Amino acid sequence: MERGSSEPPTARSASAHAPATPATSSAPSAASAPAASTAPMHIPRSASMSCHTPRSAGAKKRRGASALPRSMSFDPSLLHNNGHTAFANGTGVGIRETGVVEKLLTSYGFIQCSERQARLFFHCSQYNGNLQDLKIGDDVEFEVSLDKRTGKPIAVKLVKIKPEVLPEERISGQVGPDMHASPITKLHGYIHPVVSAIPTHLDGKSAPGQVPTGSVCYERNGEVFYLTYTPDDVERNMHLDTGDRVSFYMETNKHTGAVSARNIVLVKKKQMRCQGVVCATKEAFGFIERGDVVKEIFFHYSEFKGDLEALQAGDDVEFSIKERNGKEVATDVRLLPQGTVIFEDISIEHFEGTVAKVIPKVPSKNQNDPLPGRIGARINFSEKELPFGEKDTKSKVTLLDGDHVRFNISVDRRDKLERATNIEILPDTFQFTKESREMGVIAAMRDGFGFIKCVDRDARMFFHFSEVLEESPLHISDEVEFTVVPVSRLERSLAKDMLSAQRNHAVRIKKLPKGTVSFHVQSEQRFIGQVDREATPASAAANKNVSPSKAKEKDAEEGVIAYEDCGVKLTVPYYIKDLEGAALPQLGDKVEFSISEVKRTGLQSAVSIKILNRTGNSKRLLGFVATLKDNFGFIETANHDQEIFFHYSEMCGDVDNLELGDTVEYTLSKGKGNKVSAEKVTKVAPVNGIGEDVGTTVLLGKVTRPLRSVDPSQTEYQGLIEVTEEGASKGQSYPFGIVSMASKADCLQKGELVKFQLCTVVHTSQKMACHIVPQRRALVESVKDQFGFITYEVGESKKLFFHVKEVQDGLELQTGDEVEFSVILNQRTGKCSACNVRRVSEGPKPVATPRPERLVNRLKSITLDDASAPRLVIVRQPRGPDNSKGFSIERKARQPGVID
Repeated sequence: MERGSSEPPTARSASAHAPATPATSSAPSAASAPAASTAPMHIPRSASMSCHTPRSAGAKKRRGASALPRSMSFDPSLLHNNGHTAFANGTGVGIRETGVVEKLLTSYGFIQCSERQARLFFHCSQYNGNLQDLKIGDDVEFEVSLDKRTGKPIAVKLVKIKPEVLPEERISGQVGPDMHASPITKLHGYIHPVVSAIPTHLDGKSAPGQVPTGSVCYERNGEVFYLTYTPDDVERNMHLDTGDRVSFYMETNKHTGAVSARNIVLVKKKQMRCQGVVCATKEAFGFIERGDVVKEIFFHYSEFKGDLEALQAGDDVEFSIKERNGKEVATDVRLLPQGTVIFEDISIEHFEGTVAKVIPKVPSKNQNDPLPGRIGARINFSEKELPFGEKDTKSKVTLLDGDHVRFNISVDRRDKLERATNIEILPDTFQFTKESREMGVIAAMRDGFGFIKCVDRDARMFFHFSEVLEESPLHISDEVEFTVVPVSRLERSLAKDMLSAQRNHAVRIKKLPKGTVSFHVQSEQRFIGQVDREATPASAAANKNVSPSKAKEKDAEEGVIAYEDCGVKLTVPYYIKDLEGAALPQLGDKVEFSISEVKRTGLQSAVSIKILNRTGNSKRLLGFVATLKDNFGFIETANHDQEIFFHYSEMCGDVDNLELGDTVEYTLSKGKGNKVSAEKVTKVAPVNGIGEDVGTTVLLGKVTRPLRSVDPSQTEYQGLIEVTEEGASKGQSYPFGIVSMASKADCLQKGELVKFQLCTVVHTSQKMACHIVPQRRALVESVKDQFGFITYEVGESKKLFFHVKEVQDGLELQTGDEVEFSVILNQRTGKCSACNVRRVSEGPKPVATPRPERLVNRLKSITLDDASAPRLVIVRQPRGPDNSKGFSIERKARQPGVID
C-alpha cells in the first residue's frame, strides 16, 4: 500500500490481519440463496454508521427524500402469502437479506440493503424485539415482500443482528493532527505516524447528515495506515488530543469496505509545550513563572536555546517539562515575542473602595502572603474584600487604613484569583481618614529627598519625593500640606542612610496654593512707639572682614521699640527686614508698626514699621552700584563723576540681590585716614539716573578712556568717548558712567567703536553720553568642544574667550565666521569674556586642495602599454586577518587625474 493512500489496508494473507481486508459487495445468486437463508449471517456494525443524523418525528423532511407520508398505517393482511411473495429479481420465498437502518421515525423507517443497491420501507410493527433498542446504523436481517396497495417491495420480519465479536489483538497507534466532520476517510500527508483529534469546538455535533470524526494511524511492515473514529469509539468518553498514544481494535464495514478504529483506549498523553515568564536569573540557572499554573519551575542555562547573554528577567519563554530526581524541571527553553504570555486580565472599569488593611512597612517573619493588603468595595451589589500587593499601587505614596481609593480588578487566568491593582488615592480621602494634617514650606531639596519647614514644629521634617501626591515636581519655597508618621525602631535600623532613619517622616504631601501657609499671626491694630535701640544689619558689622555669605548665616542684631498699650508700657523687638521704605530708623525716631506673633513659639516682633518723624539730621544720598567685588563694592554718585567704597557688612538686605546699575540709598561716613565710605546701604526702587533731557541723535564714537573698574590704574572714575562721525561735534569728548551703558555688564575697552546719545545731568547740567552700545565685530579663531576664541584684543590678550551657551539661536559656529558680541568683566578674576555672541555672516567653507597640475599631467601621460612606465612586481600576495587571500572589495580601474 502506498504511504498516504486513502484506500483501506489490504491483508497479505488470511491471518490475524483479516479485519483490515475490505469486504466485497455482490448480490447472491439464485443457487446460493437457499444456503444463505438457512444460516443467517452476522454482519459487523460499520464504524462510520450512516451519513444521516437522527431526527424527531416532527422534524422537516430532508430535501431529496422520497415523498412518503409523515405517518402511515400498515396492515399485514395486505401482504400476499402472509406477507411473503416472490421478488422480481428472482429472489425466492423466505430468502432473508441484510441491511442497515438508514432512517427511523416514530412508526416506520427505511433500510439500505447491504448486498444490492436498494432502499426498502419497513413498518415498526414488523420489528421482532424492543423498538427502543433499534437505532439508526444498526445492522438488521429481514425478508422482502410486496405492499398490496402500492405493489412496491418492503421489508418485513426484521431481526437486529448482534455485533461481531472483536478480535483479541489490540493495535497501538497515535492520534493525528487533522480533524474533520465528514463521513469520508481523509488522507493525512505526514511521514511520521500521527492522528487527528475530534475538534472540541463541535461539542459532539456536526452538520446535518454528518458525524464528527478523527483519525488514528499505525505502522505495519514499514507502512503507515490511517483509520477514522467517532466519539462513540473512544472508551469512557475520554478526550483525545493530536499526538496522544492509543490502542484500538480494527473493524471493517461489510457494506462499504471502510476500515475504522473501535474501542480506543488512551495509553499516553502527548507532552505539551508550556509558556511562562523568566522571574529570576542566577549564575548558572534561573526560574520561570509558569503560565498554566501558579507555580515556579527551575531551569539550567544549558537548557536555554538561544543567546544566553540576551536572556533577562521578564522575558517570555516556552519550554517542556521533565522530571529529574523526583522534581519537575524546564527543558528546551526558547524565547517568545514580548507580550506573548499573559497572566491576568485587567478590567477597563474603575471601582472605588476603602483600604481595610495596609501592607506593613516591615514584613513579619511568618508573613508568606504575597498580597497582604486588603480593599473593601461594593461590586455588583455585593460587598467584596480584594487583596493587593506592593506592585499594585500607581505610586509609592503611603496608604493608610480608611483611605478612599480608586482601582481596577485583575483576574488571574490560572487560578481565577481577583485582586485590586492600579490603586490611586482619591483627593477626598482625607475626609475619610480624619488624619491630622500639618502645613509647611519646602526648605531644602536633595537627590530624591528634602526637608520641610513646619508651621507647628521647630525641627525640619524629612520627606521622600515618592510621597508627593501630584505628578508635578516640587520646588523650594512651595507651600505644602502633609501627614507626620513615626518611624519604628525596626524601620530605622533597616534604613539605608541616616536621613531616612529620623524618628518622624512627612508623608502624603499635597501642594497648596501660594499664600495658604503662614508662620505668623499679624495684628490688624497699628501701634505708635519710639525707637529705644537701633537695629544693626548683621553681626558681621562688628567684623568688617567677614564675607557676606558668612554674615548671612548669623542672626541680625535686633532693635527695640517702646510703646504703650492700654496705659501699660511695653517693648517689642524689631528687625531691619521688617521696615517699610529705604530709611533706617534711628534712636529716638517715632514709628508706626504692627505686631506679629510666631504661631509655633508665640514670640512677638514689630513688623510693617514706618518712620513718622526723625530727630537726627543725617543725610541720605542716592547712588548707583558701579562695581561688585568679593566682599566690597563701589557706588557711583548721583552726579556720575565719583565712586564711593562700601563694605558688604553695611548692606541692609541680601547682597546676592545686588546687580550692577541698581539704585541704592546710603549715608557717608569717614573712616581711618579720613577715607570716605558708604554706610547703611539700602537698595531702593530704580530711578532715572541719566536725566530727562535725552537727545534723539545717535552718534558714532570711540572710547578714549574706559571706566576705572576696567582700568584701575587711572585716577579718574569717568570714561570718555570721542565723536568720530563727520559733523559739527566731531572730535568732541563726552564722559560716561555705569548708568550710561545700555548693558550694565558690558565692559568697554579703550579704542572700541560705539553708538551713543547725549543727555544732560540734572544736578550739574553737564552733557554726558548715554545708551552706549558697542560696535564689535570679529572673526571666530577656533571652536573646541564647549568653548571657543574670538580674534579680539582685550588688554594684553589678543584672543577673547566665549562659551557655546552664549551663542544666540543655538547656532554652531565655525572657524572664520564673523560675529557680534558683548564683553563682560569678571569682577573677581579680572578676566574678560564674550557674551551674547551673534553670527553676522558665515566664513568660507573649506575646499579640498586639488593635486598639482604637474602631477595630474604626469598621471595622464602614463599608459599601461608604455614600456618606460613604472612597473609593479608582486613580492607577496595580500592576506587578510582570517588568513584569506585577496581583497574583499572589488578593485576598479582608476582614471588618471581623478580623485575618488
